[in-house]
Amino acid sequence: MSQHDPTAYGAAVGGAYDALYPESHDALQTEATVAFVAELASGSGRPGSVLEFGIGTGRIALALLEKGVRVAGIEGSEEMLGRLRGKPRGNEIDVVVGDFVSSRVDGAFDVVIVTLNTIFAPGTRADQVACFRNAARHLIPGGYFVVEAYVLQPAQLSSSWSIWPRSVQADQVELQLSRYDLPTNRVERTFVHLRADGVHLVEVKDSYAWPSELDLMAEAAGLDLHARVGDWNGAPFTGSSRGHVSVYRFSGTESP
Repeated sequence: MSQHDPTAYGAAVGGAYDALYPESHDALQTEATVAFVAELASGSGRPGSVLEFGIGTGRIALALLEKGVRVAGIEGSEEMLGRLRGKPRGNEIDVVVGDFVSSRVDGAFDVVIVTLNTIFAPGTRADQVACFRNAARHLIPGGYFVVEAYVLQPAQLSSSWSIWPRSVQADQVELQLSRYDLPTNRVERTFVHLRADGVHLVEVKDSYAWPSELDLMAEAAGLDLHARVGDWNGAPFTGSSRGHVSVYRFSGTESP
């Protein structure tokens, strides 16, 4: 049974999510994300189809829809989904309310995506492997599962708190405080948003996995690593990269 609570994050930040993470937020690379995913989905002159695990308030999905891509999603938070439905064309997206670890959406897709470290939300390795399997079940043969995740830096590998200015903008500063617990492989993260309307705190707890561990999860689900870059703009993935975008290709046969 899944130990992932798909409602927790949306319940904590759903009402303020779009203010805390506007499309202009420099760490999100929204425009580059949409271009990257749309290109993967396209083929034979058609815009293709994308399923987003944790579709949230539609930051990526609505932009893909504007490009003609067929978009669907899985979202655990009714609060987040309500925000999506209140936006122009939000009602055109088929969204299943549930846990992306196991919930199903009708149809098969060219691309399945899970962005912004959401792959770390499931609380166990078994749940994370189940997420990869669920992605494979939704893909056409030759389709892609795209995972965006951060990479722990050397300063974060102790049990002490580290701090990183994740985003600095004219109207908002976001500081990320994190602490890694080696015995449990858990990462506690608190985002401190400094805005004109005050200070906002967002707390998340991740079941962390290194890129090589994600590759093994993918292999267990019949997915092969197709490409890995350092960000949505295609920067090389190196030893100093703070994050990665990993693209896994589905051969067409899921592992048992």
